[in-house]
Amino acid sequence: MESNTAKVKSKLFAKNIINLYQKIVSEKKEYVLSKQILRCGTSIGANIAESECAMSIKDFLSKIYISLKEASETLYWLDLLYETDYICKEDFLKLKKDCDEIKRMLSATTKTITQKLSTN
Repeated sequence: MESNTAKVKSKLFAKNIINLYQKIVSEKKEYVLSKQILRCGTSIGANIAESECAMSIKDFLSKIYISLKEASETLYWLDLLYETDYICKEDFLKLKKDCDEIKRMLSATTKTITQKLSTN
């Protein structure tokens, strides 16, 4: 897997999500939706980190799938926050682009591993 790249990108993304959370809480006084994006946006990298200590290839794949699902959820919350004017267009487009990139990397990883498992 491009795990080092995905790991680095997901950690940087998590930092940006934390900054977004702080901004929404301080400027918009919004505490519910912002907590949702904080949880799933930081969970992407946490599950990638956890995958590094997987007990098997199937365990590894499971953690990467969880990261992929968290990325999809993050995109949902980003869309919702943007459409309800909690985040500006600039922040939305930057975070969406970064999350889409991580999601593509994770998707490619799951496809590669699944193919390897099916040939064994």
